[in-house]
Parts: sequence; C-alpha cells; structure tokens
Amino acid sequence: MEKYIINGGNKLTGETSILGAKNAVLPILAATVIGGNKSIISNIPNLRDVEIMKQILIDLGCTVDVEGTTMIVDSKPLNRIVVQEELVREMRSSIIFMGAMLARTGEVIISYPGGCEIGPRPIDLHLKALKDMGAEIEESHGHLYCRTNGLKGCDIQLDYPSVGATENIILAGVTADGKTIIRNAAREPEIVDLQNYLNKSGARISGAGTSVITIEGVNTLRDVAHSIIPDRIVTGTIMVAAAITGGDIIINNVIVDHVLGIVAKLKEAGVTIYSNGNSMKVTGPRKINSIEMLQTLPYPGFPTDMQAQMMALLSIANGTSIISETVFENRFKHAEELIRMGANIKTFGRVAVIKGVKELTGAKTTAKDLRGGAALTLAGLAAKGTTEVNSIYHIERGYDNLHLTLQGLGADINKVK
Repeated sequence: MEKYIINGGNKLTGETSILGAKNAVLPILAATVIGGNKSIISNIPNLRDVEIMKQILIDLGCTVDVEGTTMIVDSKPLNRIVVQEELVREMRSSIIFMGAMLARTGEVIISYPGGCEIGPRPIDLHLKALKDMGAEIEESHGHLYCRTNGLKGCDIQLDYPSVGATENIILAGVTADGKTIIRNAAREPEIVDLQNYLNKSGARISGAGTSVITIEGVNTLRDVAHSIIPDRIVTGTIMVAAAITGGDIIINNVIVDHVLGIVAKLKEAGVTIYSNGNSMKVTGPRKINSIEMLQTLPYPGFPTDMQAQMMALLSIANGTSIISETVFENRFKHAEELIRMGANIKTFGRVAVIKGVKELTGAKTTAKDLRGGAALTLAGLAAKGTTEVNSIYHIERGYDNLHLTLQGLGADINKVK
C-alpha cells in the first residue's frame, strides 16, 4: 500500500495552479446521463473518485474518452439500470445517479453508498424528495429499487441544506413534468456549476447559489462543452501549507469569492493574504495565532472539508483554539494521529480543544479519511524529522498528485510503496 514520506522543516515557496473541483465534477458526470447527448467536460482532476465515476458511466453503457484533463461522455448508448454495487460502495457521491437515472430511464437499482467514514450521512432527504416527485422506492437487502412512470415537478422544503439532496432533486427535475422548487437548498458553488452545465445543455434552472432553486422541466437536452470550476478545498489546503511552513505561495486559477470563509480564519491566525483577480498570494506568519472559535457550517460558512487542515495548523498556534464541527459527527479521527506527532488536542463529541505546542515531531501516521489525510500531510511539512502517512488512497480520492504539487513548492515529500 502506498504512503507519503515527509521530511519536515522546508518553507514552501513558489507558484501553483488549482485544477477542477472534485465536488463539482462528480455531479456533473452523473448529469451527463440525463439527455442521451454528448458532453465535453474540461479541467477535470485526476482523482480516484473521478475514475470511479467514469467506471460507473462505462458500466451503464456510456462511451467515455479521456484526453488529458478533458473527458468526453456520450450517454446515448446507455443500456443498463443497475449501478454496480462495488463502485457505489467506494464513493458516496454515486447516490446522485438516482435522480439522473430516474430522469433518463425511469428506473434504477443502486446500493447504499460508501465513502469516508466521517459519521452518518443519511439519504432520507434524497428519498423523500424523489418520492414527492413521483418515484416509487423499495429498500431491500441494502439496495434501493427506484422506478417512476414519469417524474413530476413539485415544491420541496428540505429540512437541512444537504448538498447531495439538492443535486439529486436538480437532476431529477431537469426533464420532469412541470416546475420543481427547492427551498432551503444548499448554496455551495459546486451547485452553481451544476446549474451552469445543465443550462448550457438546454435545462431551465435558476437560483443556484441561493436558498431557493427553481427547475422548469424540459423535454430534450443538447450537446454541451463545459469547464469545471477550480477546487476551493484544494485551494484552502495549499493556503494552509503556506501558513504552517511559514512559506510564501502564489496560487493561480482561484475563485476568491469561494474561499472567503477560509481566508477570514487564516487571517485571524495571522496569515497574510493578497488577492488579484484569480490569483492569491499567501504568506505564513512567524508565529501562528490561536483562533477562539472555528465552527464548520454549510456554505458560505467555514467548510467542514477544511476543518482537519485547520486543526493541523492550530496544533502549533500560540494559545488555545476551539473547533466546533456541526456538519458531521465523527470527523475528528485525525486528532488522534496528530497527537502521535506531539499535538495537544482533546475532543468532546463534536468539539475539539487544541492547545498549541512549540513544534510537532515526525511519526508514523495513518489517513483515516480524505481531509484527515491532507491534514497529516500538512502537519508533516511543519514537523521536525520524518513523518509517514499511510493509507494515502484516501487522499487520492480528492487531491490530484498532492505530493507532486508540494514537491513543486519545495517540500521534501515522496510517495513510496
């Protein structure tokens, strides 16, 4: 099994550029099945999750060609309704094939999804909404048997602004009969990107990025070309890499508005950040300030996907910081690994208290999930001595050759077997 070996202590400097967002490309790839048309999607990162999504599309009968960072999907030959269980269990995002396949074929069989074990992420909101739109869903032996004689638009009030449920409803509503309105919709930038892709292909969707999204059903979709937005979580991770090493990094291909929540907390920690158009310059401080309270929230609040990376940074801050994780209930698995490196962290349910230490020391660690693995990598960059990060397949679900990006900025990091 592959791992990272990191010799800490190098200040990271230089320039890097951000590729497309994992959380934008996955729902867009699911959306390609709806219209039986051709989609040319560019700025796609090379990720394990993208590869799984590609395999699902091929398994359903679609034609998929990859040319560098561009993927061409022709969904006209789609001829299966079963989404392969082994692939679904590897990646939670595969559940959004429910809405897309119901829209295309009126029938889909899919197992309960897998992914990172960061606490319960029930799909009851997805199921309730799809049932409201006219889907019949039977649950049996870990599988969902979904069928409809025709989806119908309706007014849906989400109990929680779930990203996945919002996406599933959008996908189901694109060709539904009539108008679908989603209230208390998730507002993430990746949902705006999904709307933009679908509208280019002939859908009629408005309101993405706000709490009310309206979808007016259409009969057909046309061929489309679309470029994926840059990944705000990768951007945030590189920003923390500059901060934790006292480095100086210019990050290109950034949508600054998408990372304002991260920028605010890093500035509170003493990090200097300048932005100019779609570029940012991030300079780490001599001493990192503690943060009185960091609370994860749905967008535009501080993203749960950056909580682990910030914990790594705050573990060497001057003073005590508190992190409150409100989105997922089991997302502090990285804390015990950071403690191996000398961090002083105590967790109480969804709250972590981090007392900054003078320095971290290299240790043998294991990535328990995607963002936790990124946090351990960042900690290794700042630690004294050598850090080993095992189970990096988690990291590769969401970062395109993170070690190469960090090497290019001066880090002593290698991927080995």
